[in-house]
Amino acid sequence: MRVLMSTYGSRGDVEPLVALALRLRELGAEVRMCAPPDFAQRMADVGVPFVPVGPSASALTASAPPVSSFSQRAADLIANQFEAVAAAADGCDVLVATGMVPAAAGALSVAEKLGLRAVSVTFQQLTLPSPHRRPLAYPGRPFPQGVTDNRVLWDLDAQSNNELFGEALNINRTANGLPPVADVRGYVLGDRPWLATDPVLDPWEETPDFEVVQTGAWIEPDTRSLPSDVEAFINAGTPPVFVAFSTMHMHASADTVQLAIEAIRAQGRRALVSHSSTGIDDQDDCFFVGEVNHQALFRRVAAVVHHGGAGTTTTATRAGAPQVVIPQLADQPYWASRVADLGIGVALEDPTSESVSAAVKTALTAETRARATEVAGAIRTDGAEVAAKMLLGATAG
Repeated sequence: MRVLMSTYGSRGDVEPLVALALRLRELGAEVRMCAPPDFAQRMADVGVPFVPVGPSASALTASAPPVSSFSQRAADLIANQFEAVAAAADGCDVLVATGMVPAAAGALSVAEKLGLRAVSVTFQQLTLPSPHRRPLAYPGRPFPQGVTDNRVLWDLDAQSNNELFGEALNINRTANGLPPVADVRGYVLGDRPWLATDPVLDPWEETPDFEVVQTGAWIEPDTRSLPSDVEAFINAGTPPVFVAFSTMHMHASADTVQLAIEAIRAQGRRALVSHSSTGIDDQDDCFFVGEVNHQALFRRVAAVVHHGGAGTTTTATRAGAPQVVIPQLADQPYWASRVADLGIGVALEDPTSESVSAAVKTALTAETRARATEVAGAIRTDGAEVAAKMLLGATAG
C-alpha cells in the first residue's frame, strides 16, 4: 500500500506524521510526505520521500502577517495543496490529512478528485465540535460577549470557517471539476475523524454528532544520547529543572523565563534552559541547551517549565516529569488545564515572581512527583502502531 501524508503547520503538526510514517514503513507500506519546506532535512534524516508545499511555515509565523491577510493566505495554501498534493498522490492508495483547516481542505479535495480513501486527523481535540467545551476563536474574530452556549459557539465557529475559507476552497474545487462545499469544517472533519492524542491526558467525551477514533498519541521513540556537556551538567548535582518556551508558538518574554530561573534558584535547584529562550543571564547554575532528545532529558530532570504545546506536554507526561505550564495562546491553556486537573503539575496563566515561585515549589514536591510517575504509567505508547494497523486494515477501524 502507498500512503500519502499531507500537512501544513509547525513541527507539532509534522512530528506525529513522522512517527506514523515509520510505523507504516515497518509494516511494509510505502510512504511519502507533503509538508512545508522547513522540514526537508527532517524527512531526509528519516528517509521519507518529501514534497514541499507552500512557503516556509516558520517564516510565515515569524513575519506575523496582519489578520486582514488571513483569507488571502488561506487561499494561497489551498491552491498550493491542489498543485503539490495532486502530483504527490500519483500511485497512492490513501491520504492522511491534517494541519491548518484550509490546507487540509485542499488536500482532502485532491483525494476526492482522485478517488483516494482519505483520513482526517487532529492532534488536539479543540478542533472537534463538542457540547462539553467551547471552540478556539480565530484571530481577529472574537466570539460575541455573553454567549456561553457551547453549541451556539460551535455554530459561530463553523460560520467563521466558511467565511474565511469557503470562497477560496470552492473556487479551486470548481476549477478541478468538484462540487462546492457548504460546510468547510464539516468537510474537513468528515463523519469519523481520528484524534491522535492519549486518552488519559486528553480524554474525549462522546457526542451524538459524529464518531471520533482516538488512537493514542503518535510519538516516535527517540534513541539519541544526550550531549556530553548536558550529561555532565546533570550529573554535577541534584536534578535540574528544564525551562523551554517555543518561539514559534508563543511570544514569551525573556522576563517570564527569567522569573522561572529565579524561582528555580530559590528552591536551591539549577536550571537547564532551551536556546530558544533568549536574553537570559548566564551563570554557573544555568546551562543552555540546543536541540536535544526531550524524551531522554525529561526523565532526568526534576521538573519541566514550558509553554504548554501538545508535544511538550505529552512528552513530559510520558516521562513522569512534574510540570509548570505557562500558556499564552491557541491550545496551550487547554493542555495547562489538563496538567493541573491530573495533579501532575501547575497551570499558571498570569506569571509573577510570587506565582512562578509557588508553582515551581509545588512541582518539586514529592507528592507531585509521585502523581506524575503514576500518570506516566497509564499513558499509551502504541498510538502510532495502532493507527498504522488501522490505516492498513490490519485491525478493525
